[in-house]
Amino acid sequence: MSETTTTTAAELTLTPAQLAPYIQHTRIDPDTTREQIIAHAQEAATHGFNAAMVPASWLPEVVTELSGTGIEVASALDFPTVGVMTSAGKAAEAAEIARLGATQLDIGVQIGWLKSGRYDDFREDIAGVVRASGLPVKVMLELPLLTETERETAVELAIEAGASFLKNASSGQIETAHPASVRYLVDRARNGVQVKASGSIKTYRQALQLLRAGASLLGTSAGLSIITDTGDETTTSY
Repeated sequence: MSETTTTTAAELTLTPAQLAPYIQHTRIDPDTTREQIIAHAQEAATHGFNAAMVPASWLPEVVTELSGTGIEVASALDFPTVGVMTSAGKAAEAAEIARLGATQLDIGVQIGWLKSGRYDDFREDIAGVVRASGLPVKVMLELPLLTETERETAVELAIEAGASFLKNASSGQIETAHPASVRYLVDRARNGVQVKASGSIKTYRQALQLLRAGASLLGTSAGLSIITDTGDETTTSY
């Protein structure tokens, strides 16, 4: 299922296996081997996940493995620690990620700039990636770190910059994905912008709640546990 055809499950009753097309199957562990990353891509194809989300350094292998399968290839930059790259560096890496064959891109944003009132710089940091990559860009807004006013501003600036998706957070270290955060973003999205939920999504029940709240995509490393309904609170997920 591509970025442009993904729909929400707000009024649907889905079995665990039917959640696969909404899940971005994620593996970003720093010690991941070539054998493991290829197996990860194969899992994405076997189970029909929306995408394999992998580090940019492994894109050639994953793009080759998923060629012809219809599964998207996603990567991320300025992540997992967000807001540490220069805008020029982000744009250059975004262009390289696209050249390597990724079809989706998640990015961290400059939360410190937002809090400092550098709104034009915050917007341009995102817009530079959108222009350089030509890919659908998903923006990690780190909602728990923001005041209500900052949240509103961040959403507006991200949309103005050309974001295709708004994300509640980069990982479970910032926020365990919650339906309230999803609804907050869904209520403010416009111009075709969608919402991706991310952060410690571990169980079928949790995933279904997030989709019913309006999320179009779910980012999780526990996709296999979710679609087999074997995940619980002890399941590891980022």
